[in-house]
Amino acid sequence: MAKKLVAFFSASGVTAQAARILAEAAGADVHEIKPAIPYTKADLDWMDKKSRSSVEMADKSSRPAIVDDDAHIADYDVIFVGFPIWWYIAPTIINTFLERYDFSGKKIVLFATSGGSSFGKAVANLQPSAPNAKIVEGKLLNGRLNKASLAEWAAQF
Repeated sequence: MAKKLVAFFSASGVTAQAARILAEAAGADVHEIKPAIPYTKADLDWMDKKSRSSVEMADKSSRPAIVDDDAHIADYDVIFVGFPIWWYIAPTIINTFLERYDFSGKKIVLFATSGGSSFGKAVANLQPSAPNAKIVEGKLLNGRLNKASLAEWAAQF
C-alpha cells in the first residue's frame, strides 16, 4: 500500500477543511503549505487588480515565500496537493512548494476547492515545477464531502 500525504494551501479555510477530511478518508498524513506572509481579505480581492493575489497570478514567475517545516516528501509515494482555484489554475504558492522538494518518481494528485471554476490548466502550469513527477488532475472537493466515497477515490492512487 502506498504511503500518502495530503499537502494543502488554504487562504480562507475552505481547502483546509476539505484536506483534513480527505486525509482522514485516505489514511494520509497532512502538511499545510503556509505562506510566509498570511493572506488578508484585501489580498484575496480578485476584483482589485492591485491586490496581492491578482499581482501574483498575473506574474507567472511569482513564487510567494512559504514557511516550511520539511514535508518529508521522500517518505511518500503519493502526494495529494490541494488548493483553491485562482484564475482557473493553482495559486503560484503551489509552484513554490513543488519547487522546494524533489518529487522525482512521485505521483502528485491534485484536488481543489472552487466557487465554480474547473481545474483549467492547473496540471500544465504545475508540471514544470515538478518535472520528474507524474501530476494528475484529481477532484474538486466542493460542498459536503462523503468520507466513504473519498476513501474509495483516494485508494485508486
